[in-house]
Amino acid sequence: GSTKWGPMHWGHATSKDLVYWEEQSIALYPDSLGYIFSGSAVVDINNTSGFGKDGKTPLVAIFTYHNIKGELAKRNDFQYQGIAYSLDEGKTWMKYEGNPVLNNPGITDFRDPKVLWYEPQKKWIMTLATKDCITFYSSPDLKTWNRESDFGKELGAHGGVWECPDLFPLDHNRKKVWVLLVSINPGGPNGGSATQYFLGNFDGKQFTPVDTATRWIDYGTDNYAGVTFSNTGKRTIFMGWMSNWQYAQEVPTANWRSAMTIPRDLEIKTVNNKEFLVSKPIKELNKIGISTKSITKLKVNGSYDLSTMTGKEPGKFRVDFTVESLNDFAIVLANKAGDELVVGYDKKSNEYYIDRTKSGKTDFELGFAKVHRAHRLSTNKNSNFILFADVASMELFADDGLTVMTDIFFPQEVLSKLYIKS
Repeated sequence: GSTKWGPMHWGHATSKDLVYWEEQSIALYPDSLGYIFSGSAVVDINNTSGFGKDGKTPLVAIFTYHNIKGELAKRNDFQYQGIAYSLDEGKTWMKYEGNPVLNNPGITDFRDPKVLWYEPQKKWIMTLATKDCITFYSSPDLKTWNRESDFGKELGAHGGVWECPDLFPLDHNRKKVWVLLVSINPGGPNGGSATQYFLGNFDGKQFTPVDTATRWIDYGTDNYAGVTFSNTGKRTIFMGWMSNWQYAQEVPTANWRSAMTIPRDLEIKTVNNKEFLVSKPIKELNKIGISTKSITKLKVNGSYDLSTMTGKEPGKFRVDFTVESLNDFAIVLANKAGDELVVGYDKKSNEYYIDRTKSGKTDFELGFAKVHRAHRLSTNKNSNFILFADVASMELFADDGLTVMTDIFFPQEVLSKLYIKS
């Protein structure tokens, strides 16, 4: 494989806890219909597809075919949807001989099907990105699809193409809130790729938002195209691709390119009578086995060095802290080479920020060395934070996950120093 974009396959990895992963064989290879782009997979418990045999429940994958010949011929219908099924929990896959199951009506961007079972009407719902909006389709059997409705032409951010949508319900105050995620590139709050969300109601045909504000699941520059898992019980768990199309192919790494964000539990929280989507690190991350040290009632005058508390692996740490009264502060990651990544809060503008202007290698792309900002949504006097740092990434969860920022960085050597500034 190459570290540059190329003929797309579906890789396959398995995990029991979303923390430790085991790589499996490639699941889906390109064929005469095209490359295999994004999509989703469902457990067809009721065997609506008829793919199940000998009491084995089928997994059904729904994906976008990208026909490179059609694209080169300047056609506008070179993306369409196909399905494949597995009877051995995803180890081996058979493509459906009737592919494609959803033909392109003449839209250049017609992709990323996310499918869920809609129990009230006993049908599958496909949420599909169609250029600058979302189209919902329904099916009784995953093979024949009918268009239900479109959403979003006049709503939300439209700085770029819409892609990788997701639709799911969350329980909040004894009612169901439907969440629609839409990734957009470019047009994010801090430049390039990002994921917006809408809250509302879905009736099996149409999604109706509760308001028209543009909201973001993550204000950093490096959480894109994330979707949720469909087999995690009552929890809704989200993981994103930790990069940005603005520089994804230029980042100074060898042998690997990009990673995933840590998994996050999604919930709804009400602030000033408005509902927001919050993201919290999953509890399974507590078992990573980082040695923990705690300090209570810390007063910082100037700066306070935490470097001795960062554990055995330099550059990898987690910091959980609570502030009784939120004022200006900064957490600085640094090294002997003079690289610094700063995460903080600016009281005057009421914003959290991540500053990667001096974070190491930044010259591979003009817009990389910037300060990224996120408005504080919580109105509480006190605040809490969880920071996950790895050697090339920082994930900030502020105010119980109301404001989240994910940024990558590339220091000249590991950022092993850690201190708080006030």
